[in-house]
Amino acid sequence: MKEKNNTTPINKIIPLSMVDGPGNRTAIFLQKCNLVCAYCHNPETQNMCNHCGICVEGCPTAALTISDENKVLWNEDLCISCDRCIKVCPYNASPKIKNMTAEEVFDEVKKNIPFIRGITVSGGECTLYPKFLTELFELAKKERLTCLIDFNGTIDLTLFDELITICDGVMIDVKSWDKELFRELTGGSNINIIKNLKYLAEKDKIEEIRIVCLENEVDAENIIDNLDKTIGEKAYKIKLKLIKFRKFGVRGRLSNYSSPSEEYMEKLKNQAIDKGYKNVIII
Repeated sequence: MKEKNNTTPINKIIPLSMVDGPGNRTAIFLQKCNLVCAYCHNPETQNMCNHCGICVEGCPTAALTISDENKVLWNEDLCISCDRCIKVCPYNASPKIKNMTAEEVFDEVKKNIPFIRGITVSGGECTLYPKFLTELFELAKKERLTCLIDFNGTIDLTLFDELITICDGVMIDVKSWDKELFRELTGGSNINIIKNLKYLAEKDKIEEIRIVCLENEVDAENIIDNLDKTIGEKAYKIKLKLIKFRKFGVRGRLSNYSSPSEEYMEKLKNQAIDKGYKNVIII
């Protein structure tokens, strides 16, 4: 998705978040992703609205209409955030997107200063928009805010050294180590995962590594066993977050799967600790 007229599609901005990095942060979610993860809990961020109009008729407040150009229009003032439009969309998209410049987004961020430590940009996949991220982080740095990227690991970040230099850290979601399992789970390729891990470790830019854990779908044991082989002893100092799969928001074949047991999660944690990881968290 190319940036057009210096704007980027924004799915939502959460003013205050305690779950998107350390401290209280403003979280910015960009629209569109290069993967279609089977366990995605916000699949409405995956694609751009194709203006099919399926969502319009059922809108309880008429916040959605069809323009003369057959485009779905969203009236934010009428919207009650019931999310019916997202639930009925068959294309994993949302009509509630704002195309905003970095300056416009940061105007929203500034409303939360001094109550936040920094900002975290997520998605979708936010690294599809490196120019926007760089511009936004430059504005945030002027206000002494920390800047984090929530990343799916697949975009080659070595191409965007300016962005990585200005950001404070990257939170990497390692979805699978095995390339075939990765493709089954996400529809994409993990060819850049090792390259990105090595690059970010050399730059000391890995904020945390996360694994969404689900037996027989994610090779979590394999990931834990290979991280230190890839980035060396630095892996042991990085926060390793083991995320228990939850079906909330998930669509498709995993929508009725149960969460893994506490025993399985503890087994993974103990495996990591036995290998030398110092900061392992189950959530």
